[in-house]
Amino acid sequence: MEQYPHQPPEPHRRDGSEQGTGHGHGAPESGRGAAFGHGHAHGHSHSHGPAAPVSQHLRKVIAAILVPFTAAVLVGLVVLWPGQAPEHKRTGVGFDRQTQQATVTRVAELSCASANASGVPPTGDTSTAEGSSAQQRAKGTCRKATIRVDTGKDKGRTFTEIVQPDQSRQLHQGEKVVVAYEPSAPRDLQYAVTDVNRKFPMTLLAGIFAVAVVLVGRLRGVMALVALAVSFLVLTLFILPAILQGSNPLLVAVIGSSAIMLIALYLCHGLSARTSVAVLGTLISLALIGVLGSLFIGWAALTGNTDDNTGLIHGLYPSIDMSGLLLAGVIIGSLGVLDDVTVTQTSAVWELHEANPSMGWRGLYRAGIRIGRDHIASVVNTLVLAYAGAALPLLLLFSIAQSSVGTVANSELVAEEIVRTLVGSIGLVASVPVTTALAALVVSADRAAPDAGAAGASAGAARSAPARGGRGRRRKR
Repeated sequence: MEQYPHQPPEPHRRDGSEQGTGHGHGAPESGRGAAFGHGHAHGHSHSHGPAAPVSQHLRKVIAAILVPFTAAVLVGLVVLWPGQAPEHKRTGVGFDRQTQQATVTRVAELSCASANASGVPPTGDTSTAEGSSAQQRAKGTCRKATIRVDTGKDKGRTFTEIVQPDQSRQLHQGEKVVVAYEPSAPRDLQYAVTDVNRKFPMTLLAGIFAVAVVLVGRLRGVMALVALAVSFLVLTLFILPAILQGSNPLLVAVIGSSAIMLIALYLCHGLSARTSVAVLGTLISLALIGVLGSLFIGWAALTGNTDDNTGLIHGLYPSIDMSGLLLAGVIIGSLGVLDDVTVTQTSAVWELHEANPSMGWRGLYRAGIRIGRDHIASVVNTLVLAYAGAALPLLLLFSIAQSSVGTVANSELVAEEIVRTLVGSIGLVASVPVTTALAALVVSADRAAPDAGAAGASAGAARSAPARGGRGRRRKR
């Protein structure tokens, strides 16, 4: 076969196979070759086999950034690995109580007065909420529940509890409950119902979620579930115990979230240049969130100690930096949405180039950013509504108190959520242009590099060289 310095584009084949030969410009079929070269620039391919889109130079550049970063994360995990959370004496407050599983075996009705379970308002005034509740308890019908302890050293032991008529949780026979145990209390008061046992419905819901993910996502869905499990392990085995041991919460959050990011992205999307670009975009955005969060949490004088739970943590472990814990929560909370944005933007740029390989990086960036604007609008709204939904009871309390918007926003409880939302949203917004620009630069440089030497053969070859996206096959990314 006659060889030529550059082979013009080959015609498309419906079965997706590639042509193994090319026609020279001086051959009798040159008219046909010219027609193909002009009309089917997107189908251009070489007879030397599939071209690797990622050049060695770009592989080295990406590796020069991510390999040291990954090594630093591994070193941080080893140095800060906590082992086990420090022990402390139980306070019996909130979640810091001994609990056992129990079952309601019997429920009987009786008058609240005979059960001595209520008191009459001292002034007889029923216009207040407290007075009305006390009056209802005095004249209403209560329930006497018998509960059997099912776990622990007192397994089989029973105790009774009076349920008030205005109590939000009414016990029912056969219901599974959680009881708190206080060994220092009198025997009749050692056990008390604290909550309902919800393990079965929650486990069932988790199973339905897993099945839905696998059915729709198939192998990607399985890998997403594995990544979710790994993220949970990093959170429970590293981040939480390390903070309790007194390590800097911000440093722990950065190392832990970086580990989660690397494992989740590469596990779900594969070890490729596309995933590496998403990792870089996520890393830059997380750094911005960390800087802004640290600046505005300090500037707004947010202590991070705003409710009973954080107060209990501070009381048990005074060495924990609560404002640092707040910043760590901002970083970890933003990571999940950031992953979604950066992966989506990177994939969009890659697919845009597959559809039109002749586009330069500027064209790819402009097209990708148009997609990103829609993504920004939906994601920011989602993030704000998520935080608002979580704080809805608190917002209702302020509404009942008829406080002004300025007063509500200035309170530390709400100010924390505002700073958390706005800092995370700024990071999300910034991740779109950053990731889109990185992806456009990498994908355009990748495809142009292999044809650089052949581009000087002729003007026509130079014009067709970037167009390398044959439609019949998917190439390595």
